[in-house]
Amino acid sequence: VDPYIARLRHSMPNVSLISPPPHHDIYSIEDLAQLIYDLRNSNPDARVSVKLVSEVGIGAVAAGVVKAHADVVVVSGHDGGTGASPLTSVKHAGLPWELGLAETQQTLVLNKLRSRVRLQVDGQLRTGRDVVMAALLGAEEFGFGTAILVSIGCAMLRRCHENTCPVGVATQDPALRAKFSGKPEYVINYLRFVARETREILASLGLRSLDEAVGRADLLSVNRAIDFYKAQHLDFSSILHAAEGDGRRFDPSFEKDPLDNYDRRHLLPALKPLLEKGEKTELCRDVRNVDRTVGTELSGELVMKFGPRGLAEDTLTVHFTGCAGQSFGAFLAPGVTFELVGEANDFVGKGLSGGKIIVRPPDHISYVPSDNVIAGNVIGYGATSGSIFLHGQAGERFAIRNSGAKMVVEGIGDHGCEYMTGGRVAVLGKVGVNFAAGMTGGLAYVYDADNNFDQKCNLGSVDLETVMPHSADEAELLQLIYEHYMATRSRRAYDLLNNWPEERGKFIKVFPVEYRHALAMHS
Repeated sequence: VDPYIARLRHSMPNVSLISPPPHHDIYSIEDLAQLIYDLRNSNPDARVSVKLVSEVGIGAVAAGVVKAHADVVVVSGHDGGTGASPLTSVKHAGLPWELGLAETQQTLVLNKLRSRVRLQVDGQLRTGRDVVMAALLGAEEFGFGTAILVSIGCAMLRRCHENTCPVGVATQDPALRAKFSGKPEYVINYLRFVARETREILASLGLRSLDEAVGRADLLSVNRAIDFYKAQHLDFSSILHAAEGDGRRFDPSFEKDPLDNYDRRHLLPALKPLLEKGEKTELCRDVRNVDRTVGTELSGELVMKFGPRGLAEDTLTVHFTGCAGQSFGAFLAPGVTFELVGEANDFVGKGLSGGKIIVRPPDHISYVPSDNVIAGNVIGYGATSGSIFLHGQAGERFAIRNSGAKMVVEGIGDHGCEYMTGGRVAVLGKVGVNFAAGMTGGLAYVYDADNNFDQKCNLGSVDLETVMPHSADEAELLQLIYEHYMATRSRRAYDLLNNWPEERGKFIKVFPVEYRHALAMHS
């Protein structure tokens, strides 16, 4: 990536960027429902759109997406794209959008879900005929990509990923960008032609609007004049089947349940002075495991009021007691500190954006905190800035896609620091397997008491080094452990600091190979 892209993506110039934070990995409908809820809390006025590849079984997945309260379901066909994907993905990913759209429409109507969601389709739509066919199969919105790029000068040379586009469409090279000759009027003119053809076809079908065409698959027929031996035994009845039942298209009068969240019940009413004037405030609150996405709408309000830089550190401090639910402190804004005495579920600090999260056990306990789990899986997923201090162990996939946050924990499960592109991580205890897979930025310090960390680390993109005495690495690691102790009063951190000369030799620094190369080029 070049400096411009690196700044936007919280990475470093001259480093390969594998995949973006923070919403890329979704493994279940439950995960997706939580993500949609997170996004709705972050910006209650936004539309949440979920894109599905046209495949066999897409209808069942789309039904789950609607039940997860998405606003739009996008059915994406196997055609499309500009060549920025691998050849295997361009040629062999997905089915034609017609198959996926027909299955999605019929399944949603059958389950009385169609009126709750808008259907969008994309995949090499080019003409008004494509638009009408998509509408008859159930789509209300239509995604144009490649055709519009061509209208503004794209020559379809499929070099988008090489930064060598000769017509200046898909490049960050100033010399090549100067060759771009496209104008907004070209796009307007093209879409006017598409709209004209769409109106002409609708008129020939006796329809007065595109809305009337949605879901009218009964108006489609097979052209038997095409006499080709491969088409003789094709059966299109399943595709052309008109779904029966009420609600073949989105009902604008459908109203979703009003957003109900922890912030509106327990935080925002007490924080009017903070939201209006940025005054320093401190609160104490109880939290339960059914309280999901705590602090996210509050963070959205703060960013809208004070900008992305937020407030000064510790302007708002909230002391929580109890067991936090999913996405505690998701997208937490600068200036907000959450201290939780208790434990937390998955996704703590998802998309952390400058805030500080501290999770520690109660003061009077009979167990050793560093030997017990205090937070769930996927902590700090896609964090861009801020800090997380956990007085105890965390689950799997800790700090994946971290691109700028500081995180200290006392032990983690498998797949730690996967795809990490920035920030600092210190693990003061044992780690699981496949640590640092695809890690291209940032630094991690891992305590290796058993001297077998090299067997647990994925060495495909990183090097391992010992922390040398009187080095910048030692100073940085000591600072992380000290901050962790001050935040959590961790006995583990206290012991490490008091026995530092002996303990230093057990720490391993995980250093991305590309990161070192980029630092050399940068300097």
